[in-house]
Amino acid sequence: MGVLSGYRIIELAGIGPGPMCAMLLSDMGADVLRIDRTADVGLGVAMDTKYSLLNRGRRSVALDLKRPEAIEAVLRMVDRADALIEGFRPGVTERLGLGPDTCLKRNPRLIYGRMTGWGQEGPMALAAGHDINYIALSGALHSIGRKGDTPVPPLNLVGDFGGGALYLALGVVAGLLEAQKSGKGQVVDAAMVDGAASLMTAIYGMHGSGMWSDERGENILDTGAHYYEVYETKDAKFVSIGSIEAKFYEELLRLSGLKGEELPRQQDRKSWPAMKERLKALFLTKTRDEWCKIMEGSDICFAPVLSMSEAPKHPHNRHRGTFVETGGVVQPGPAPRFSRTPSAIQRPPARPGEHTEEALRDWGFGASDLEQLRKCGAIATGSAAKS
Repeated sequence: MGVLSGYRIIELAGIGPGPMCAMLLSDMGADVLRIDRTADVGLGVAMDTKYSLLNRGRRSVALDLKRPEAIEAVLRMVDRADALIEGFRPGVTERLGLGPDTCLKRNPRLIYGRMTGWGQEGPMALAAGHDINYIALSGALHSIGRKGDTPVPPLNLVGDFGGGALYLALGVVAGLLEAQKSGKGQVVDAAMVDGAASLMTAIYGMHGSGMWSDERGENILDTGAHYYEVYETKDAKFVSIGSIEAKFYEELLRLSGLKGEELPRQQDRKSWPAMKERLKALFLTKTRDEWCKIMEGSDICFAPVLSMSEAPKHPHNRHRGTFVETGGVVQPGPAPRFSRTPSAIQRPPARPGEHTEEALRDWGFGASDLEQLRKCGAIATGSAAKS
């Protein structure tokens, strides 16, 4: 019984941020129904269903949205839904007959969440794009990388997931809260370029104050500072140091063995390159595990740099249950955590159409309705359409 238990949400299947948003809402207890296509149209990267972790936690209905009967079926579900999320280019759902005006007319309390890269309007609104493009336009990509090198894409964490999925989830939940007071739904326009820019708010503040340079690798948080850096160890592994505050920096000097030496001031930027070379040589004298024994758990702001194979095995992550195993696959568990209404993974990822008839029955469709949808080809038939 998660914090969103009792809410019904329709997800029009897409890739990237839309599925992650739906996963987050499902983990928090919402009944999220994924509307998949009846035919494989090559969404995302092909892999075995059980590894499509962003699709976990919800049932799948397969509908042929080119058929008017399928559109009407979705609209019947909209009548019962609290929210709908979609991640198509602007105008696509309108052309399908599932746009916000149509849906809100059917259900005035509906929260209609829209996930795009560029937003619903603007000179680039209709252009194709991916995470790397959205964070490029926001100023985020330019800021990530080492001095003298090209910008480094931070996987697709900043655009798709941080600036996309999380902002859409926040918008949907905020919309649901407001609807409880007003009795009215609304449209949530979540754009990855907007979200990525929002994530950069503090950095833009430092830039405006003159504390942050446009040049990569010269600033406090972009590997410019020796006390906020990744260092290689004797065994070709790495550790992370984040000793920004003076008291934490003092602890770094003490436990590294540098305390007592005649050293420049921490914030003397001219000395940062030389201090970085000093620390680089120092960390190469011990293995990662040896440095962990010295520094882990201290106030240095230290952690070993773990691979994805290593992270689930770390004692802290094991104690917290940060990673769980569901359906035979190790994966990150639900976050954040709630004291009274804990989140949970409701089910493993579903095959497209795996729950078509079961879910439609739960959403108010009778036997005759299902028979009509089968006859006209609006829903998948055979094993894919059965639970």
